[in-house]
Amino acid sequence: MKQKHFIDIHKGLNSIFILFLMFFYNSWDNLIAWLYLALHGSYGFLWITKSYYFPDKQWEYKTSIWYGLFIWLGLSLYWIAPYLIISGNHFFPFSIFIDPIYKLSPIYIFFCLTLYIIGIFLHFTSDMQKYINLKLNPGHLIKDEMFKSLRNTNYLGELFIYLGFSLLAADWVALIALLCFVLFIWIPNMNRKDRSLSRYPEFERYKKKSYKFIPFIY
Repeated sequence: MKQKHFIDIHKGLNSIFILFLMFFYNSWDNLIAWLYLALHGSYGFLWITKSYYFPDKQWEYKTSIWYGLFIWLGLSLYWIAPYLIISGNHFFPFSIFIDPIYKLSPIYIFFCLTLYIIGIFLHFTSDMQKYINLKLNPGHLIKDEMFKSLRNTNYLGELFIYLGFSLLAADWVALIALLCFVLFIWIPNMNRKDRSLSRYPEFERYKKKSYKFIPFIY
């Protein structure tokens, strides 16, 4: 099996796992749980659609069942947030509640939704651009449109996506899990990409006038 098969199956199970938690904890009246299901669940199905129509080459390599299970274990860290939301258990919660029955501030929910929507746009449009460029114009450095000022617009979009629904848990543990992905998987992937792109003569100039991950910061 390819790496993408393990990833796609796991992301496809997001909705099923969240619904199972809602059933197990009988939390059908939990509005935040339904909102989380809409966000994380839809992202999972969008990812599978993307994987089918414009796949990312880095996930096309074959892998062993053991490494595939390791991928599953890592991706399951993203399920910490729905567990916290649906179970009502919290480890290091934020102080943003407006009442003791776990109702978040409407402004906070608006912020989470906005992050998610912007993230979806950045992630999928940049991945689509990358796929089309590599297919129709291979052997050229992609440094225009969505990648003009940011070399990893897709990762910034993914950060916004995961922040959008992880923040709904209102617990530092969910954000720590996301931070682990950023530090130990995403940034190393970005560094490997920079090393690979360095084979293009114009890369150094492009690198100097663009940011790696966060606009105006990094």
